[in-house]
Amino acid sequence: MVLPKTETVRGATGAAAPPEPQPGVRELAVRYGFIAITVVLFVFFAATEESFRQPSTLFSMLKFASVVAVVGLGVTLTMVVGGLDLSVGAVAGMSVTISAMTMVIYAQVGGIAIALVLLAGALIGAVNALLIVVLRIPDLLATLASMFVVMGLKLVPVDGQSVSSGMVLRDGSVAPGRFTPDFLAIDRAFVGPVPLPVLIVGVLAVATWFFLTRTRWGRLMYAVGANPEASRLAGVRVGRYRALAYVLSGVFAAIGGLILSSRIGQGDISAGNSLLLDAVAVALVGTSVLGLGRPNAWGTILGAVLVGILITGLTITGFPYYGQDIVKGIVLLLALLFSFTLSRRRSRYAPAAVI
Repeated sequence: MVLPKTETVRGATGAAAPPEPQPGVRELAVRYGFIAITVVLFVFFAATEESFRQPSTLFSMLKFASVVAVVGLGVTLTMVVGGLDLSVGAVAGMSVTISAMTMVIYAQVGGIAIALVLLAGALIGAVNALLIVVLRIPDLLATLASMFVVMGLKLVPVDGQSVSSGMVLRDGSVAPGRFTPDFLAIDRAFVGPVPLPVLIVGVLAVATWFFLTRTRWGRLMYAVGANPEASRLAGVRVGRYRALAYVLSGVFAAIGGLILSSRIGQGDISAGNSLLLDAVAVALVGTSVLGLGRPNAWGTILGAVLVGILITGLTITGFPYYGQDIVKGIVLLLALLFSFTLSRRRSRYAPAAVI
């Protein structure tokens, strides 16, 4: 005889387990609302604009979003520990200048430029960690100060001028080097039909997700961000995990700068200026995905894809460029409503107290 379902599931006391509550409309909106918005926008642009649904356009859209996605992953790591890195845009811009100087002015190969850029990113991340963990300056103030310092420092060696092949140097000579083909391949190469920057984002997203959710270090970083005092009392070295987050954020910003430098093919001194707001926006948007209410790698990637869909679709439809920021702001506001207003779960992102 087949027993009714309520009689087959019983607890240790023999009492029937209470049925799982069905999610209401509000909970469904919190969990899947942002994903639904992304899908609806994609379907709308694909249905109304023929050029939008071309495979080449889709890959270009993902390629466009790759820099923001990589830098946003770094911001996500600092948000996990309850902080926020405001220096990522400046670090990406500095990476453009360093790579251009290395190849154009000092005539070095692309590999050396990549190594120097990554080292500089890690160094700035370490300085941020020093300011925050050792000198106990609040995250926002410390990274705001380092942002201004880096933005100024990158202009000093080039006298405030962009670096390009054939430029005239201070002594009147012509710069001997140029961007090497292997370096330019970072943004312009393909693996099959997929642009290389898209693959780089995929690898970094998987690595970040695995680190945060499948390793002890990642789980302790979430614990530090949720309650640093309780983590300290439990024996967790809070400062070490917060320092690691800022060093990784600096490295991710440097990688974003490498992709950007390869894309524009010169040391544009204004490169990276708008990256900060976009990277913070996609990381904040990511907290609302699936109603998690906490920073996460896949949410950040989805936020970057949504920004790519918006910018690409609006550009194809001829929407004024000055109105695109308004649309991005409205989308960010919707995401924050999902996380902070509709969700019954308290958001896990809050600035950590200084320990």
